[in-house]
Order: sequence, then C-alpha cells, then structure tokens
Amino acid sequence: MGIVFSPKQLQIIRAPYDHTLEVNEGTPRSSKTTAGVFRYADYLATTPDQNHLVAAYNQEQAFRLFMECDGFGLIHIFGDLAKIKHDENGDHLEVHTPSGVKKVYYKGGGKVDSKKAITGMSLGSVAFCEIDLLHMDFIQECFRRTFAAKMRYHLADLNPPAPNHPVISKVFDVQKTRWVHWTIDDNPIITEERKQEIYETLIKNPYLLQRDWFGKRVIPAGVIYSMFDVKENVAQKMEGQTVEMFFAGDGGQSDATSVSCNVVTKLDGQREFRLYRVAHYYHSGAETGDVKAMSVYAKEIKEFILWCQEKTGMSRSDVYIDPACKSLREELHLLGIQTEKADNNNKDIKGSSKGLEVGIERLQNAMTSKRLVLLEQTDSEYDHYNFIKEIGIYARDKNGTPVDDNNHAMDEARYANNYFYKRYVL
Repeated sequence: MGIVFSPKQLQIIRAPYDHTLEVNEGTPRSSKTTAGVFRYADYLATTPDQNHLVAAYNQEQAFRLFMECDGFGLIHIFGDLAKIKHDENGDHLEVHTPSGVKKVYYKGGGKVDSKKAITGMSLGSVAFCEIDLLHMDFIQECFRRTFAAKMRYHLADLNPPAPNHPVISKVFDVQKTRWVHWTIDDNPIITEERKQEIYETLIKNPYLLQRDWFGKRVIPAGVIYSMFDVKENVAQKMEGQTVEMFFAGDGGQSDATSVSCNVVTKLDGQREFRLYRVAHYYHSGAETGDVKAMSVYAKEIKEFILWCQEKTGMSRSDVYIDPACKSLREELHLLGIQTEKADNNNKDIKGSSKGLEVGIERLQNAMTSKRLVLLEQTDSEYDHYNFIKEIGIYARDKNGTPVDDNNHAMDEARYANNYFYKRYVL
C-alpha cells in the first residue's frame, strides 16, 4: 500500500529549494515532521554536498524524530541504501543516492556547549527538530557550518512557541524563510472521530486549545512555575559539599513515568543547602505509543539509579515514589530497590493553602531563591529535556486550578522538594 500524503505535505515535499530556511510550525500530530523527513530525503537525493546534520535537543531525539519517525524516517525511506555508521565526526546515516554518497550526522543541540560537537565541520544542510528547544549558540553555529555549501539548505519544525521566543526574532526573521503553518487537519491519517476526541480534551484548557488545536503562538495564562530561569536555575557543576543523594518518582503506563536523581549540597562556610536535580528518567506511553509494563519500568528505573550512583560516586539514601503507584513500588521491591512513600502534600496546610498548593508554593520558592538547580547532563539520555518542556506549559485553568496534564515531572519534582524542604530548610 502506498503512502497517502495530504495536499500540504505534497506542497512541502515538492517545493523548489529557493529559501535559506524552511519552517514547519504548528500543532502536534499535524504530520509536519513526516512531511519534513520526506522533503529532506528528496533534498539528500539532489544535493551535491556530502555532509549533513539532523539536530534535536539530544541525540536520542534526533534519531527518533528524523531517522526513525514512527517508521517513516530516513532509515526507512532509503532502506538498503542506508546504514548507520560512525567516524571521527560522530554517528551518522550513510546514504547512497543518485547524486553520490551522503553522510547525515545526528546530534544534540540543547546544551550550552553543544556547538563544540560541530565546530570545524563543513555541512551542506541542517534539519532542526523542535528548533525552539535548541540552544541559540548551537543554532547560529549550524548556519555558519553551511556557508561553503554548494546547495545550502536548512529545515526546521516546531510546535508554536511563545510569541516572544528568541528563535522567531533571531532566526526566522533574519533568514530568507519560507514559513508554513500546520494544524491537525493537515494529517491525512487522523480520523474525524480521533480529531473530536483530541478537541474535547484540549478544550478544557484554553491555552492548549489555542496552541495544540489552532496552532497559535500564545503565552499560557497562569503558568505555575514561570519563575524558573534557564540561566539562574541551571548549572554545569555543583557547588558545596555533597550531603545526600535520593530519588523521587511518579509512575504511570499510558501517562508518563518520571524519576529524578537529586543531590543535596551544603555551601562552604554557610548554613545553606541546595537541591541539585542531577538526572532524569522519563518515558511517556501516550507520547511514544510504546506502553510498557510496570516490570519493564522498574527494570529501567533500576538501571537509571545504578547509572546515577556510578556517575556521582554516591550511594542513595532513599527512593521516594508517589503513594498511588503501588504496582511500581512492588516491582521495584522485587528487583531489590526499596522505596518509601513520597510526600505528596495530602496532609499539608500552610495558612490558606492546602495540599497540592503547599507543595507548589514550596517549589516556587525553591526556584526563586535558587535553591533548586538543574545540573547540566552532557551526552546522556538522562537529561532535563522533559522537565524543561513540562515546566513551560504546566498551568492553571480559568478557575485557578492546576491542570492535571503536563505535570508528571512537575509532580515528582514537587515530591523531591518536599523532602528537601522538610529536612534541610525548615
């Protein structure tokens, strides 16, 4: 059976290569990435340039979104003509095309020092996956790496960012850009019944309705952790004397399972402690389409815990899991990982705040006071991609109630901070 493309997908795939940058921006599940992959495959078959780059927040995302792409990625399009290889410049897909052999490198670009991985490379093109999540220094270096290309080309996709996102003014408005807007109606394989189901879910949150249904650039009203600062709350190394390492987690099957590694430090000569979020395990069955058994999650979480212990050279004190996740706790116990019930604020009262709101206030204060810090993870699958992604959209509804969505990393971060707060801050 042949692949059925929507009119907009065909328009993108067949367009002339007459712009420096092509941007596909719109809602999730709008098929923009699939169109971009086929567009890029056509470019690779045409260009005389040999070296190219696919970039995402991390290397794993670059491979999943463009090389694999749910069975429609470059490795599937080119089939026997493509093979994963490695050379001095890194992992890449070697593709045999009518215009010669091409090397398509895939790398992460979300970190402060990501540009080091491409410095010195000469590229014909760059495909940016979720370009708004990439570090601006890396993006700008990518454009410099293609200056000498014979058929210079750049392709980017993203979900609608905030209207003031710097990628708009510093990238889209600077380049000669072809910008295409996408909505879920552009996806030829989503049925009307599924569209209605998605709409009925999104309509409960005005922000998500505007962003994920209409594909508009909007600022979510009532973002809960708007005080989080990617400069002030992120560090490349820990300060102070390490005191304790512990883990906090929230589990689900179709919902996301999120577990964080946390290290407490005591600042030299001070009675002040910091909570470093060192690493993050995260998997969403709903987002990936891969729903795992709790026994599988437990096995992967154990691997994550052991990796963190080896990486830090520290032994864990405890593993705190949401009390509602009984099956996950039991599976971990079977693997020799003993757990405690996480403090989920059920019994907390502070002034006029109760329960969840108490935990939210504490985490907000930890961010504002810079007591909560993300430790940069370089070349690791356990980075902070999903934490940062959630923190930008976890918001309140029109009644002021936290929306029970995009909050799995937010919940376990709250559990971790509850433990930290009651032991080291009170």
